[in-house]
Amino acid sequence: MAKNRPSSGQIRIIAGQWRSRRLPIHDLEGLRPTTDRVRETLFNWLAGDLTGARILDCFGGSGALCFESLSRYASYAKVFELQSSAAEQLKLNLKTLKCDSSMADVIKGDTLKLLTVEPQEGFDIVYIDPPFRKDLAEKSIRLIAEHNWLKENAQIYVETESELDQLSVPSDWVQLKEKKAGQVIYRLYQYQP
Repeated sequence: MAKNRPSSGQIRIIAGQWRSRRLPIHDLEGLRPTTDRVRETLFNWLAGDLTGARILDCFGGSGALCFESLSRYASYAKVFELQSSAAEQLKLNLKTLKCDSSMADVIKGDTLKLLTVEPQEGFDIVYIDPPFRKDLAEKSIRLIAEHNWLKENAQIYVETESELDQLSVPSDWVQLKEKKAGQVIYRLYQYQP
């Protein structure tokens, strides 16, 4: 699995307007960029749904999912990140890509607290890719459902450690896809109220 990781300190955008662009990332504990292989599968799944989409990235980390979405013409991305240095790097990388606040916002803070505030407008695609083994995925899922973060037919991507093979999701989330790669299991759901 490690051989598919971006080189230390960088992520690479796979496709879209910033294809092959490399962006620096901090080497922080718990920061686990989604591998190129997993991202390629995910973005094949989402291919027709990204243009013009509003994105919520609940655990920004390296920004790999947010930057890939914006590169493929998502209209807006809101990114939550707990670690100060990672949040600052996300902001710097957005500036490098010439993304202003009308295209993307990075909010430094605890995702579980940020998700308790109902948004003014829902999101089309939500990424839940938390640090592993901290019991954050299901808590995030519950808060997203309770506080109306999703537009109708929104798609929700959840990436967890592979030993978390059972995931509790709301009954109106229909699983579309699931795949396992090494230590990771990743799933795509659709919100169908």
